[in-house]
Amino acid sequence: MDQDSFRQKTLVIVPTFNEAENIATVISEIMSLPDDLSALVIDDASPDGTALLVKASAQEYPGRVHLIERAGKLGLGTAYLEGFRFALDKKFELVCEMDADRSHDPKDLPRLIRPVATGESDLVVGSRYIGGVRIMNWPLSRLILSYSAGIYTRMITRLPLQDVTSGYKCIHRRVLEAIPLDRVKSNGYSFQIEINYRAWKLGFRIDEVPIVFTERTDGESKMTKSIVREAILKVWELRLRSIFRKL
Repeated sequence: MDQDSFRQKTLVIVPTFNEAENIATVISEIMSLPDDLSALVIDDASPDGTALLVKASAQEYPGRVHLIERAGKLGLGTAYLEGFRFALDKKFELVCEMDADRSHDPKDLPRLIRPVATGESDLVVGSRYIGGVRIMNWPLSRLILSYSAGIYTRMITRLPLQDVTSGYKCIHRRVLEAIPLDRVKSNGYSFQIEINYRAWKLGFRIDEVPIVFTERTDGESKMTKSIVREAILKVWELRLRSIFRKL
């Protein structure tokens, strides 16, 4: 499959809450890539005017920038699920996830997209832990937590990924069509684990490509203790449901 064959078929989903300092730049960088991608911003009623900036970008890039405004802060997982349904409804073939805080470099998108577009993979994860640790500006405590979470998750689920919680990925629509989205209940970083795990258990091919993750310099981190707790419990739920064939 050559580049022209997936033009206008790839959607990049970007959930936002108070990302006015970053969102215009992120959209501009996505729009500047050679693959003619589309972007969908899902904003959870940001009080800082994030949605207004997205609307301005939509006028600058007509037909390529989309916005869904939600009534409040409803969480990362529900935002991506809404984005997946939008992508399926609008007939996009490839669906990407990325953060709005500039921790994910849009220039890495083509490397995530091409293995899925060519049929080599069904889901590709942008990995912070392939070929060494590729994380900038994290304190040691955060790095230990993330790396340990990967070991913990792999031990319980046997998921064949080094970076189980990465929020930077590309998914083929056939994966999303096969996953019962109404049964996905995770809403934090465990959402990424659940999507990866469900795709793997359904027999889809999952691969990783190395990326450099740069901790945000503007705005505030969305990491909370409740998100960590949810991830700890979710891996056991997924494993047990799989054992009893209720996934």
